[in-house]
Parts: sequence; structure tokens; C-alpha cells
Amino acid sequence: MINWLRVQELENDVGAEDLKEVIELFLEEVDEGVDRLRSGAEGRNLADDLHFLKGSALTLGFDGFADACGLGEKIAAAGQAEKVDLASIVRAYDQSRVCFLDRMAIGMPPPDQIRNCDSASLPVMS
Repeated sequence: MINWLRVQELENDVGAEDLKEVIELFLEEVDEGVDRLRSGAEGRNLADDLHFLKGSALTLGFDGFADACGLGEKIAAAGQAEKVDLASIVRAYDQSRVCFLDRMAIGMPPPDQIRNCDSASLPVMS
């Protein structure tokens, strides 16, 4: 669900203090994007929204959520937006967010102890 090696790489690149700012910005922007999905994303380009969310997710190591967004993006871009299971994508984000924040509250795991919070894969088609 969370690629902790990516998070550690990002922290090494920007430093611990700047990582906090990156996380705050990420949560603010992605929460807003996911809220659009929760409301049905009507009147918006679903493929574009999912593309944005996928890119943001990859930046911070939310790999499971990024995968769900990527599949939904392909389906929506193929003109089948009604087949994208938005609830599953939102659930993938919610689970990833909880896992990430819980783990960050106690510190990132050492590389030899990195595990996913939950390895369940979530479908994105209904």
C-alpha cells in the first residue's frame, strides 16, 4: 500500500523539515481531489482527475492508491467513466492515508522492516 522506500528517498532528497511540508501539501491537494470523487466528480474530466491523483500518489509512495487511480484513468479515458468504481478508489486512498499517518506518527520503519499495512488489492471496476 505504501512504498516506504520512496518516502525515505524523498526525505533524503528534501530533508525532514521539507518532507513535512510536502506531506501537508500532498494531503491538502489529494484530499480535495478525492472529495471530488466522493461527490461523483460530475462535470469534471474523471480521467484528468485520476491522472493527477495517480501522479501525486506516486510522489509520496502511495503505490496501491496510484495503481487504482491508473486503472480508473485508463477506463475513463476509454470513454467508460461510468464503469470506474470510485468507491474502491476512495477506499484505497482512505486506507493508505490512515496507514501512512499512523506510521509517520511513530517514525518510518527501517529499510529491513518495511512492510505494507495491508496488501489487499482493490478493484476499480463495477
